[in-house]
Amino acid sequence: MMAQYLALKAEAQDCLLFYRMGDFFELFFDDAKIASAALDIALTARGEHDGKPIPMCGVPAHSAEAYLARLIKAGHRVAIADQIETPEQAKARGSKSLVGRAIIRVVTAGTLTEETLLDARSANWLVALGEAGGALGLAAADISTGRFEVTRIDPNALGAELARLNPAEIVVAENAAHWPDAAFARPRADFDSTGGETRLKTLFGVATLDGFGGFDRAELAAAGGLVAYLDHAGKGTLPFLQPPIRRAVEGHMMIDAATRESLELTQANGGGRAGSLLDVVDRTVTGAGARLLAADIGAPLADRLAIEERLDLVQHYCDDSGLREHVRGALKALPDIGRALGRLVAGRGSPRDLGQLRDGLGEARLLRERLGNLIDPPVLLARLLPMLDGHGALVDHLSRALVATPPIDAAQGGYIAEGYDAALDELRGVGGDGRRAIAALEARYREQTGISALKIRHNGVLGYHVEVPARSGDALMRPESGFTHRQTLAGVVRFNAPELHEQALRVTQAGAHALAAEAAHLEALTEEALVRRESIAHTADALARLDVASALAERAAEGGWTRPDLVEDPRFEVEGGRHPVVERAIEKAGERFVANDCRLAENQRLWLVTGPNMGGKSTFLRQNALIAVLAQAGSFVPASRATLGLVDRLFSRVGASDNLARGRSTFMVEMVETAAILAQATEHSFVILDEVGRGTSTYDGLAIAWAVVEAVHDINRSRCLFATHYHELTRLAERLDALSLHHVRAREWKGDLVLLHELADGPADRSYGIAVGKLAGLPPTVLHRASEVLKKLEAGRAQTGGLAAGLDDLPLFAAMAAPAEEDKDVLRDALNMLDADALTPREALDALYRLKAIATGG
Repeated sequence: MMAQYLALKAEAQDCLLFYRMGDFFELFFDDAKIASAALDIALTARGEHDGKPIPMCGVPAHSAEAYLARLIKAGHRVAIADQIETPEQAKARGSKSLVGRAIIRVVTAGTLTEETLLDARSANWLVALGEAGGALGLAAADISTGRFEVTRIDPNALGAELARLNPAEIVVAENAAHWPDAAFARPRADFDSTGGETRLKTLFGVATLDGFGGFDRAELAAAGGLVAYLDHAGKGTLPFLQPPIRRAVEGHMMIDAATRESLELTQANGGGRAGSLLDVVDRTVTGAGARLLAADIGAPLADRLAIEERLDLVQHYCDDSGLREHVRGALKALPDIGRALGRLVAGRGSPRDLGQLRDGLGEARLLRERLGNLIDPPVLLARLLPMLDGHGALVDHLSRALVATPPIDAAQGGYIAEGYDAALDELRGVGGDGRRAIAALEARYREQTGISALKIRHNGVLGYHVEVPARSGDALMRPESGFTHRQTLAGVVRFNAPELHEQALRVTQAGAHALAAEAAHLEALTEEALVRRESIAHTADALARLDVASALAERAAEGGWTRPDLVEDPRFEVEGGRHPVVERAIEKAGERFVANDCRLAENQRLWLVTGPNMGGKSTFLRQNALIAVLAQAGSFVPASRATLGLVDRLFSRVGASDNLARGRSTFMVEMVETAAILAQATEHSFVILDEVGRGTSTYDGLAIAWAVVEAVHDINRSRCLFATHYHELTRLAERLDALSLHHVRAREWKGDLVLLHELADGPADRSYGIAVGKLAGLPPTVLHRASEVLKKLEAGRAQTGGLAAGLDDLPLFAAMAAPAEEDKDVLRDALNMLDADALTPREALDALYRLKAIATGG
């Protein structure tokens, strides 16, 4: 057995090996140590290898999925070695032959299809990168639904594309030039473009790929590598893949990884959806709709016509609340037919998956009938409606063949409906009659033996048998009783009987034949469904799009959002704009969000925003970027009006972060991100920059911020919101004709700072930093000292010596806080009592300490 295990482990290589032994999957050696620690299960030992005990642990086969989920989440890959023959077949090869085993599947993060291992509301992307002729290709597949897309990509944009997909797994060729962190290396031969072309033609049964849009060599290399990896993971059984879609990068708004993180589009900075834009927008009622909405927000369109088609459908649902309610109610009852189909194609399907196809496709047909009666439907809806129908024969067949609620486990049978197969019904009848006969036999045996506790039981080892309490066992041991002893346990004794054996044989044979008949029907029904795999996938996609559109309409009605007007010129005019995430948080606290306008046009395409911290500058910057994302994703926006020119690239440099693992300080990260913006932003881009230059010395930071403003204005010519505390930058308005000055309003009232969160024209008069420090709870001594220093700095700035000159004459004891009036009286009295001429040096020092204690309240 260990020889067989070691051979399979050599094939599994770096994967943990799940080795099937009876009802368990066992792990040995280092695999056992790793798994026991990751799963928190007992590590034992069994036998010896090279004179040492073999470490061992195991998990029950019936609950293996739960353990697999934990191992995959911990970053492991698992090879499944299962029995490929029965013990009887093994014995036919020789009495001591070991049951044959083989690796039937490699389970990895990117190749999951199991319902329990996947997040229903998130896509699960597997990405492969390929190179050819110096170009880089990217192939991505979500095998749980079959979605498959291919693109050629600039190596500099790779990070942005991976951030969009957030793949569960990345595979690359060995020694690849572009190797992201945590990528898994595969043989270079798998990424050959010619081989990739052949694999795609074979997979989709076509003589040419031109019907899919045509692919260049780099794209073919990536797609070939992905298909080869899936073939390796499935051990020759490929999962469901729809024909590949050639995705043009320029067809979507480009958003780099730093911007996605800064704006928290689909994930919050703390991880997970909660607190992200997706979280506050999502009103979908299906898992497929949630996944599609996340994709839309992650990759907003750059095609005005396509955006308008999405907006028209959202508008349609906004205008007809009754229709919206009906559609959402119908969709809410639908199963996830896309993922059910994916499991069936991968050979991991169940009777329940077929039931989900039946129910989902049947409801889709009813929805088609309801929506088909609309007069002059939106263009996108008219295109989706035919995809909802065409499965009538399959639905009718599955409805006749399956019980109302088919089980997940096919092994126990019971999923084929009564009346569908007369022969199966007869087998079930025989089995039922046999079980009734066994029940009658039990009653007769009780009467015959006088043992009221006698029972006929069944288990997997003995089959049907008679069981009596131990105290009654002797009565059945006599030969004339007609019973044959089988087993004695602590509390019971078990027996066989000829008549019971005969009835049990009838039941067992009928049951086995019934299970075989059901399995044959399951295979035939699955094949019938798989013939329509592509049209079923299109139905699933259409239902998801209907869910997204109706959900966005629900969100718009709920929040008073408005439809954006899209124009060709690079305008960005928003009235009453709001930050949806911040607004929800504020509303939960019982407060009202202050809306603000933003009007960027050719003559004022760059806004310089000043004002105090916590005044709302960062929120204002982010909310406008989010409005651009929502609009081009096909959503209404949180504003009273919005007229927007399309954004080709979105950039956000907001907040402070570091990457110490890569040797980058906070300021270094800031400069890298700013450099990327200046290198890539165009006239059609939208840029938000917050506090550029604040991570270094005042003069250096001011100089960098000054130069960045000039570059964005003169060279990039992008629409830009630039927030800063460098008031010196406001002087640039005298030279830069498209720079406009604005500030967030604040005022002091009775010594306290009141933040109004309103945007106003012109520069701020000051930053109110010390007032904000007071709000934050800085000690009074520190606040007083800061005020003194600020006065000196401002005085120094007015002199030729510059900012630093005012620091030279700060008195030594100015750091002491100004005493309160009552403390001043005590201090004055103490001073008046001193006779300075009569004090010894020691007494003078003691007196000084007492005065200091009075002044500081000590």
